[in-house]
Amino acid sequence: MNKTSHILLIRPVLFGYNTQTAASNSFQISEGNTNAAEIQNNALLEFNQLTEKLKKNGVQLSIFEDTVQPHTPDSIFPNNWISFHENNTLVLYPMLAENRRAERRTDIVKHFQNTYSTIIDLSDFEKQSVYLEGTGSIIFDYDNQLAYASISPRTDKKLFELICAQLNFQAFTFKAIDSHKNDIYHTNVLMCIGNTFAVLCADCILDENEKKQLVQKLENSNHEIIYISYEQMNSFAGNMYQLFNDKNESLILMSEQAFLSLNSEQVNKLKKHGELIHSPLYTIEKYGGGSARCMIADIRN
Repeated sequence: MNKTSHILLIRPVLFGYNTQTAASNSFQISEGNTNAAEIQNNALLEFNQLTEKLKKNGVQLSIFEDTVQPHTPDSIFPNNWISFHENNTLVLYPMLAENRRAERRTDIVKHFQNTYSTIIDLSDFEKQSVYLEGTGSIIFDYDNQLAYASISPRTDKKLFELICAQLNFQAFTFKAIDSHKNDIYHTNVLMCIGNTFAVLCADCILDENEKKQLVQKLENSNHEIIYISYEQMNSFAGNMYQLFNDKNESLILMSEQAFLSLNSEQVNKLKKHGELIHSPLYTIEKYGGGSARCMIADIRN
């Protein structure tokens, strides 16, 4: 199977700390005395460094420029509002923070509409205060038609099961909490699934039966599980993503902070599954509460 990656990214113009998302995202840290323009400039530098590294490694990019109005401080994370699937299907998702809903851009949807003629628009669920934030909430195992979600204020179980049924994925849910006993806001900060490996912070799952079932599903689908600690998860080691370049070579993308948190055994295990690509994303991680995987919407066809 050809697995060459084509990904969507949004170049930021007014990236910054979003007070509307902070209540449910413990990974965010407020700006304090840092100048807003400095935060944006540093985020833009990190974004450009990441995209240049991806280009050099043969990954196809579709980069859209963010707009000044409406102000969308988290637009750098498009995977929360859109996902692309085989059979020419595109999904739009409902998001908890009101100021994030403006990230759903009709011009971007229209750009891809010739290829993705079937659009499943779940955004009306926002009127019912029901949310499911794309591939932040959902971890798709495309090879095995499995999907995983940690239930949280941003991830509704029934809606997750509904979209899985529509896309013909088997749904598996569990509950994950951080070291302060708060819900982990997105599934993709605690786990990553590649074609032959999975990264998992199993300590986050307190229900032993749920944990056992999750591990069994990953093992039964032929994934080598690389376990990470709470501390490593807080350094965004769970927010990795597997890409394939124009030679169909496996690349495992993560931030510099995530890479530096790993021990040598974990690094060696990951290297068996692909070349490790890492880039500094400290500003984006600190103020946005998301990392490398959050910045990518995978354009699958």
